[in-house]
Amino acid sequence: MKLSLKLLVTLALASQITACVPVVVGGAAAGGAMAADRRTSGTYVEDENIELKATKKIHDAFGEPAHVNITSYRANVLLTGEVPDESAKTKAGDIILSIENVKSITNELVVGPKTSIGSRTNDTYLTSKVKAQFVSENKFQANYVKVVTENSVVYLMGYVSLKEAEDAVEIARNTSGVSRVVKVFEYIP
Repeated sequence: MKLSLKLLVTLALASQITACVPVVVGGAAAGGAMAADRRTSGTYVEDENIELKATKKIHDAFGEPAHVNITSYRANVLLTGEVPDESAKTKAGDIILSIENVKSITNELVVGPKTSIGSRTNDTYLTSKVKAQFVSENKFQANYVKVVTENSVVYLMGYVSLKEAEDAVEIARNTSGVSRVVKVFEYIP
C-alpha cells in the first residue's frame, strides 16, 4: 500500500512539474527567449508543431497496433515506443522526415508488442526520479535537459555543453531503475 501511495504522489508531482512549463513559456514569450530551456519561443512552438503533426500522421498510418512517442527538441526528433514490424519502424521514420522543418531523426522504436500500462507508469516515475536528481545534484540547470523514458531506457535531449551532457548522463546512469541511458544531445559549439 505504501509503495502505491508513493507512486501516486510521485506521479502527481511529476504532472505538476510539467504543468508549469506552459506558464513559464507564456511569460517568457514576451521577452523573446524561453526561460524553461535554451530554445527561443519560436523554436519551442516549432517543436510543438512538429510533435502535433507527427502524432497525427503516425496515428493515421498505424492506429492502435503501434505505441509511438514523438519528442522534438530544436527540430531533432526522437521516436520511442513499439511497432509491430521492421517495415513499420522504417515507415515511421520516413513519415517524420517528411514533416517540414525536421532536421534529424533518432529512431529508437522497438519491434515488438506494446508495453503495458504498468511499464509506462514506471517510465513516468523514472523520468521524475532523474529530473529530481538533476535538481538535487545542481550541476547544471535541470531544465536544460529533457528526459524521455521508454521501457526503463532514459533518453536525454537538449542543447548543452559537453560538461552538462557528461553530468546529465552520469546522474541518469546512477538513478536506480534506469537500465540504459541514450544521449540525443545537440552540443553548444
